[in-house]
Amino acid sequence: MRIIKISGIIKESVVDGPGFRLVIFTQGCPRHCRGCHNPDLIPAGGGREMTAGEVLQLIKQNISPLTGGITFSGGDPLMQADALLEILRLVREEYPQYSIWVYTGYTFEEVKTWPVLQYIDVLVDGPYEEDQRDISLAFRGSLNQRLIDVPASLTGEIRCLTLP
Repeated sequence: MRIIKISGIIKESVVDGPGFRLVIFTQGCPRHCRGCHNPDLIPAGGGREMTAGEVLQLIKQNISPLTGGITFSGGDPLMQADALLEILRLVREEYPQYSIWVYTGYTFEEVKTWPVLQYIDVLVDGPYEEDQRDISLAFRGSLNQRLIDVPASLTGEIRCLTLP
């Protein structure tokens, strides 16, 4: 049983993916991007240690009739990829109707062979780059970040979401 460090949860977010989304924030990020939106989540020493089962219970307690998907952000959730894999496996079993989005500073090319990717619908990839900040972008902060359609991209060429 792996342990993941969780720093918080938002029950209904509309900025971390389409619709109302439950957002789980992980603790710890090695990148220290200048202008980071969540600087309190950078230190790996903070947060609360939880098992995959405890995170699933946290999700169950915070799902609402408005929930349309579940997003993992941070920190960097893929910094704890093995523990996240266990959580996403449980979430897929319990809530197959919800899309799963994960924000990470890794690029898709760096993580495309990681087992955790099989449970992710959309990967918002790449580090935040303050000199490429664009507040008009949907669901991301800088131009270098991509919204990767993971299932389609795992079968071949990288496919990014196109949003209206």
